[in-house]
Amino acid sequence: MKKQEIDYILGKMLDSNKNVSDLNVTVGKSFQVESSGQLITVDLDPSFERLTPFQTEIFALNLINYDRRLTEMLLSQGSCDSSYELPGKARFRVNIFSQRSNYSIVLRKLETKIPTIEELGLPEPFKKMAEEKNGIILVTGATGSGKSTSLAGVLNAINETKACHIITLEDPVEFGHPHKKATFNQREMGQDFDTFANGLRAALRQAPKVILVGEMRDRETVEIAMSAAETGHLVVSTLHTVDAGQTINRILGMFSIEEEKQIRIRLADTVRWIVCQRLLPKEGGGRIAAFEIMGTNMRVKDTILNGESEGKTFYEIIQASKAYGWITFDDYIVELYTKGLISEETAKAYASNKGIVGRGIDAVKSSRGEKTTDLLGKLKVDSDYGKPKQQPW
Repeated sequence: MKKQEIDYILGKMLDSNKNVSDLNVTVGKSFQVESSGQLITVDLDPSFERLTPFQTEIFALNLINYDRRLTEMLLSQGSCDSSYELPGKARFRVNIFSQRSNYSIVLRKLETKIPTIEELGLPEPFKKMAEEKNGIILVTGATGSGKSTSLAGVLNAINETKACHIITLEDPVEFGHPHKKATFNQREMGQDFDTFANGLRAALRQAPKVILVGEMRDRETVEIAMSAAETGHLVVSTLHTVDAGQTINRILGMFSIEEEKQIRIRLADTVRWIVCQRLLPKEGGGRIAAFEIMGTNMRVKDTILNGESEGKTFYEIIQASKAYGWITFDDYIVELYTKGLISEETAKAYASNKGIVGRGIDAVKSSRGEKTTDLLGKLKVDSDYGKPKQQPW
């Protein structure tokens, strides 16, 4: 395959369905796209019913453009990340990986338009995040849950309101931010720096006010990020965790037991917001984001310092702080159900605490005059209980 043929196939895959988020190239399968969370086969002419190992390898080598560093990484580590641009159409984050001695490829479509907080429909606390002067903001969730998109909305809000220097360290660069009020310098791993830790260490000498770190992958990166936050920088980053409590525990788990107390003190001083998000199937097609949002106050700091205990969990603190715009996943999911954006089955499937979501759904149904149980009619009073049975003759 030549580059022109690769571009042709990628273009056809993009045009094959609406809401295409990922392109999948795997040996033994046809070309596939992920649309609204479902993998769909793409019909091409000529057709590729079962891709061969040779075809996926040539496809992969064209995507990394025979780059020596990426080729060495692929051979030694079994996978590599890069970016690829389809001129005039789209940009992709590319992951090529080895499986059973063959190569598979997943291309994540990157949005070219910078989203605003309003366009994304993000909750009100995201606007407050854009006003922070220093500290750490973490957006967490599974791969493909929209973390980078949410952070792009926050950075765009800063870009429109503050004349400051913003440095991003990404793998790869996903959103190309234009210079507005702020000055943007976007650095890509592999091309502009070798590791997040080294890129972050260098960023401290580049006079930024805001630093985006693509992902907190290791202890060294977290340590430098905390140092940056302590010295007056605003650090925004991502982690692969499911809720606020797990986020704190994941960071603590990167350090030794002897260091835990000191790290808890530093985290309590630097953490400003922790946002966790999930993408849920939307009624009528597509997907919609659900959020858990926790800011910082004396109760949060005390719980970070001393750990969660009975009556002092992050979940309970968030529930008690709704007045500040904080919200748990379960309450957010019930809100989505109330607005008719998700089904009852989806709400219960994605709930953190199914009992809380179930009670919330029942309350919504009661307010609408709908029945909340199907037991009515099944339970009857046995009026013949205890009476002597009549003989058949």
